[in-house]
Amino acid sequence: MYELVQVSEKCYYINCPAKIGVYVAAKDNVYLIDSGNDKEAGRKVRKILDQNGWHLTAILNTHSNADHIGGNRYLQGQTGCRVYSGGIEAAFTKYPVLEPSFLYGGYPCKDLCHKFLMAQESEVADFSEEEFPKEVEVIPLPGHFFGMVGFRMPDDVVFLADCISSRETLEKYAVSFIYDVGAYLETLDKVEKMEAAVFVPAHAQVAADVKELVRYNRDKVQSIAERILLICREPVCFERVLQEVFKSYGLAMNFEQYVLVGSTVRSYLSWLKDTGRLAVSFQDNMLLWQNISAV
Repeated sequence: MYELVQVSEKCYYINCPAKIGVYVAAKDNVYLIDSGNDKEAGRKVRKILDQNGWHLTAILNTHSNADHIGGNRYLQGQTGCRVYSGGIEAAFTKYPVLEPSFLYGGYPCKDLCHKFLMAQESEVADFSEEEFPKEVEVIPLPGHFFGMVGFRMPDDVVFLADCISSRETLEKYAVSFIYDVGAYLETLDKVEKMEAAVFVPAHAQVAADVKELVRYNRDKVQSIAERILLICREPVCFERVLQEVFKSYGLAMNFEQYVLVGSTVRSYLSWLKDTGRLAVSFQDNMLLWQNISAV
């Protein structure tokens, strides 16, 4: 773990739970793509940089989930590097309490305010700023989170962030986190058409061709949607839908899984309603969901 792997002349990744990219822009000036999940990850990254005689110029954040920005604060404090992000992701990075608040849908209790869901805050610069490396292409990849992006480097290495997961991850966790299902499917279509020398997903194997894995991720989304439609063949409230999803996939509920899977299920419900497959009704002061074909 935290092994440095070279994938091209100028690009590496650090093998850890959410892969951290390294772009060597000059002999000793480097950019990180994300920073790991906490201060300890930041320390390990700093050690790798020092061993290679690299100076950290900036961190390019793909999105603001805690496991991707958790090392920002430490590395920024130690090196004075800039942190680049954009739009809503920048707001979440600057004010990380937004993540557990958004996931829970209200003020987050202490059980949700830990490093896996809430990073430390860091100062953020926008991708549009003059100092941002112009040779790096920012690729919009929305869906998994609000405004997630990937990066294409000058030597044609593409860092894909969280837009695809490995088969092993999907088989283990079944329901991967998605904020906007429609946008996520559009991103999968976009990635399936991409060409690159190497693709580096944060949670899947590095490969020159990710088309088959993209299709597997798309099939998983569609199968979850069909499962939810089946659960909603009779009018049912959200909590019952969530309970049945957990039962269907053999998941164990705790606070963290409640908000992560729960938020994702709400996103599926919204998407299925907006695409005309679910209807809603209000009965006895409860919001109920029902498959249109069963109405």
